[in-house]
Amino acid sequence: MAERARGEPPKQRTGTRTSTSRAGSRPILPGVPVPIPIPVPVPVPVPSSLAPQPNARPAPRCRRQWRRWGLPQDGGAQALRRRRRRSGGGRGEAMLRASLRQVSALKEGQVTPTELCHKCLALIKSTKLLNAYITVAEETALKQAEESEERYRRGTHSGVLDGIPIAVKDNFNTAGIETTCASNMLKGYIPPYNATVVQKLQDQGAVLLGKTNLDEFAMGSGSTDGVFGPVRNPWSYSRQYKEKSAPKSDPEHEEFKWVITGGSSGGSAAASLGSDTGGSTRNPAAHCGVVGLKPTYGLISRHGLIPLVNSMDVPGILTRCVDDAAVVLGSLAGHDPKDSTTIQDAFQPFELPNMPDVSKLCIGIPKLSSVATDNPKQEYNAPGLSSEILAVWSKAADLFKNAGAKVIEVSLPHTPYSIVCYHVLCTAEVASNMARFDGLEYGHRSDVNESTESMYAATRREGFNDVVRGRILSGNYFLLKQNYEDYFVKAQKVRRLIANDFVKVFRSGVDILLTPTTLSDAVPYIEFIKEDNRTRSTQDDILTQAANMAGLPAISVPTALSERGLPVGLQFIGRSFQEKQLLTVAKWFEKQVKFPMIQLEEVKGA
Repeated sequence: MAERARGEPPKQRTGTRTSTSRAGSRPILPGVPVPIPIPVPVPVPVPSSLAPQPNARPAPRCRRQWRRWGLPQDGGAQALRRRRRRSGGGRGEAMLRASLRQVSALKEGQVTPTELCHKCLALIKSTKLLNAYITVAEETALKQAEESEERYRRGTHSGVLDGIPIAVKDNFNTAGIETTCASNMLKGYIPPYNATVVQKLQDQGAVLLGKTNLDEFAMGSGSTDGVFGPVRNPWSYSRQYKEKSAPKSDPEHEEFKWVITGGSSGGSAAASLGSDTGGSTRNPAAHCGVVGLKPTYGLISRHGLIPLVNSMDVPGILTRCVDDAAVVLGSLAGHDPKDSTTIQDAFQPFELPNMPDVSKLCIGIPKLSSVATDNPKQEYNAPGLSSEILAVWSKAADLFKNAGAKVIEVSLPHTPYSIVCYHVLCTAEVASNMARFDGLEYGHRSDVNESTESMYAATRREGFNDVVRGRILSGNYFLLKQNYEDYFVKAQKVRRLIANDFVKVFRSGVDILLTPTTLSDAVPYIEFIKEDNRTRSTQDDILTQAANMAGLPAISVPTALSERGLPVGLQFIGRSFQEKQLLTVAKWFEKQVKFPMIQLEEVKGA
């Protein structure tokens, strides 16, 4: 990345950069742990009887299958390899739409990690208009794919993730690859170490494609405020959206008719991974039609995650299906001596049942409103909750009833206070965490040098955007000596009350809570930016923040298409460290709704 002249004001940057692996010598970012990525591309099993035979013409019954795979119907192994190189892998396209458990094509050598990597890199290039990636680590990815291919050749592959392409949200430290947090403040910062979660994935042979886009320092709910430009929702270019109701924008704003991804992990949902502080995994998952899992606080290490809110940050997992989320969770969960908040006991990976049974479960539906002693308070009937979301929520509850589950209404009376509580606690921790970016150790440093104080001020003014600066100011206000008791201490007490609400509900016999994930489907970019970041975050995260403050696991599952042809997701919240039960219920629900998968070829043709 070209350096700008000293003193030149920072410019907003857009576009994707291609990075090579570079050894960094800059100091390690302080702070705690890291959110995590996840792989979307996956292999599809192919019967060995249909494997191509050198110099053999396929039998008539096989020809249709060969044509479907795009393979040559005659010629030898060399012709097959040439065809694969030109196309990026005959079955690579199918593998990108399959499940992580379906790895027989890799194991049997019918598709190689290098072919799959080439296919993914080609897909990234062809869907560049989404702006999902900040950095594409092509050289690193191809090198890792070749190493994986060699392991498969020797029969020493590392497991289900070996050779599977992944991407990492750009607030995870990645050794030798620039980590920016979508901010001018970290321009050019190359960490000398990997986040624990990134290291675990690479230890298992996963192939790192690059770093995905986000709101600056993960502060936002639309993935529109990073210096590399906003992320576009791939469903903006889907056949369903175009046919049902592509927005009729003012001709003046025609280029902005695409819809947002949600945030702050917008590049993740569009390209596969995220982190979650107040809903930043589940929100974009709901808007982009993928599965978004926020594990229990402490289940996955945060070491290497550039922190936003230490007490709420959780590595998030975005996948195409619930089974894949379970696979990735099993690979990442467990104790990390570098993160004192992680669990001490070893985590036992699990497989979800093929035919989950929910008939013996009790599903809790939070009330839409409750009546306090003085005035009525809305619980989950938040301002802006669309009638369409309410209808989808109601139909989902009926699915559980029809399956024999007990469905009851429950009360979470302190939910109305969650937004205010979250804002106070979040900005207070942001003010503390952002204090480390002073221009002395890493990242941007201003040329103003009349004094140390003036250099600090100029560096932070040039390096942070208005959203980050605003949250720092708010947090410092709440932490002032004269305000500390009235704001920060009270917010901590309210947080405890919110957590206790969940404890009471689960102790009453409820197994899983079912709620909406977002207030509506994704909105057009031109509509989203009419309101300021703080207002949008308040509106968009109101249904997801409580789980973060209580430290509970939650998952968003794509449920239906809205009248405009955009994804709508519902959220399941479970007991602490009961991810297996949560994911089992989510898998059953996923099987019932049969949500359609977007075809990225539609994006390529946009």
